[in-house]
Amino acid sequence: MPANLPPEYFGIEKRYRSARSPAEKLEALEELLAVIPKHKGTDKLRADFKRRLSKLKSQQQTKKPTSRRDVGYRVDREGAGQVVLVGPPNVGKSALVAALTNATPAVADFPHTTRMPTPGMMPYKDIQIQLIDTPPMTQEFMEPWLPDIIRRADIILLIVDVTTDPMQHVEETIALLEERRIAPIRLAHLHEENQGWTFRPVLVVGNKSDDASAEENFQIFKTLIEDDWPAVPVSATTGRNFELLKQTLFDRLEIIRVYTKARGKAPEHNTPFVLKKGSTVEDLAGKIHKEFVDRFKFAKVWGKEVYDGQMIQRDYVLQDGDVVELHL
Repeated sequence: MPANLPPEYFGIEKRYRSARSPAEKLEALEELLAVIPKHKGTDKLRADFKRRLSKLKSQQQTKKPTSRRDVGYRVDREGAGQVVLVGPPNVGKSALVAALTNATPAVADFPHTTRMPTPGMMPYKDIQIQLIDTPPMTQEFMEPWLPDIIRRADIILLIVDVTTDPMQHVEETIALLEERRIAPIRLAHLHEENQGWTFRPVLVVGNKSDDASAEENFQIFKTLIEDDWPAVPVSATTGRNFELLKQTLFDRLEIIRVYTKARGKAPEHNTPFVLKKGSTVEDLAGKIHKEFVDRFKFAKVWGKEVYDGQMIQRDYVLQDGDVVELHL
């Protein structure tokens, strides 16, 4: 086994080995290739996984669907993060996506209006976050491709209607997810002995918080769920708390925005690089161009934790809003 594999590699590899469907194997292989560092010690391992990935994709392309249950969907990642909206019928998932993004999902007052995943881009400051509208989840029926969409997302938005029974919405939706081996990351300790599970951050969104009466319902709902379960009241109709929701999603994605500048020029403030929290200058250099890592000499940074133009080395941990000038 090659050295210097990151800790998350072993969990993903275990999920790959226990995957039951080609879609689950594809997802795990893509995640493995994303986390395995590129160096001579991992060349053979990466080549092996690439061969497996290519074989799986070829098999899926040649396989002909035989029924409606064979139909699958895949939403390509765009923006700074991918967020999937889930929940029971008529809680306002489509209305939220329509109000927050450039997407135009069908919105109606009757259930099952949405039949396929509908992505849209939600602007937040100088980045965009991808939201995916999905069909409703019920005990009677769930689209067979929906769990795969959920597993690939960075965050699950569990939408509830605060004017009806939001507690029941949470309990039923979490139960349906757990039947498909998907659980909130905060409940991962309950499934430590189980293999092949996917854990994702879950944010509860109390939709239809349009007036004082609905706000009272939300506060009662908050007392019924555990304190450490994050929840945000919003209104797809009035736009209430949209900025709070966007800020919360940004925080939960655990990402930072880093800007670059050329020597003697102004920073590129309209096109930040989006990195995970804890990323270093070396990570930034590699994201710009893989050759920059080898050619790196030093960098200068402007930010809250340093003085303007401070000289730093490749292991400097970047902060949100930093401006970096690479010297190669």
